[in-house]
Amino acid sequence: MNGFTRLIVLLVSLLTTGCDSSPQPPTSTPSVEEARLLDWDELMPADFQPGALFEGVDLASLADGDPKAQELMAQLRKLWDEAPVVIALDGTRVRLPGFAIPLETDGQSTRQFLLVPYYGACIHVPPPPPNQTVLVEAPAGVLIHRVFDAVWVTGRLAVEPVNTGLAKAGYTLTATEVRPYDAK
Repeated sequence: MNGFTRLIVLLVSLLTTGCDSSPQPPTSTPSVEEARLLDWDELMPADFQPGALFEGVDLASLADGDPKAQELMAQLRKLWDEAPVVIALDGTRVRLPGFAIPLETDGQSTRQFLLVPYYGACIHVPPPPPNQTVLVEAPAGVLIHRVFDAVWVTGRLAVEPVNTGLAKAGYTLTATEVRPYDAK
C-alpha cells in the first residue's frame, strides 16, 4: 500500500468508524442541571458521509504523485473544511471526553485549548474536520499537564466555528469543569 492510499484509508477510517470509546450517551433526556454525555459521532450530522467520496475508487491503484490521487485529496480537504455541524446542539450543556491541545498557556494553566477525539489529531496533517474539533474556553484556567492529556470537559456547547490557526473548530465549549479522563 503506497503512502497516499494509507493516508486516505486512515483519514476516512478515523472519521467514519467512531473515534471515541467512551460510554454511550444515556437514553433518557437529561435534566436542566445535568450535562448530556456526548459522543463524538453526535457532532456530525447523520447524512455527513465523507467515505462516499471514495466509493468505486481503487485506492490501492493510486500512487502518491498520481493526479487522480491529488484530486481526491483536494476534494477530501474541501469536504473536511466544509464539514457540517449539528445546529440542534447549540446551547446544550454537555460532557465530552477527548484529548486536549493547549493553545494559550502561562506556564501554569491554559484558558484555551482544542479538544479532539483521537490522540495525535492536529499535530499530524491534516487535522480533523471542524465537526470533530472543539475549541474549549476555560475562563478560570485549567492545568493541562501535557499536550494530548485525556480529559472530560463539561460546559455549554455553542455552534460557533472558529479558525485557531492550528485547526478549524466547528464548536466552542465554555467549560465549567475539566477533569482528567480517569476521573469519574
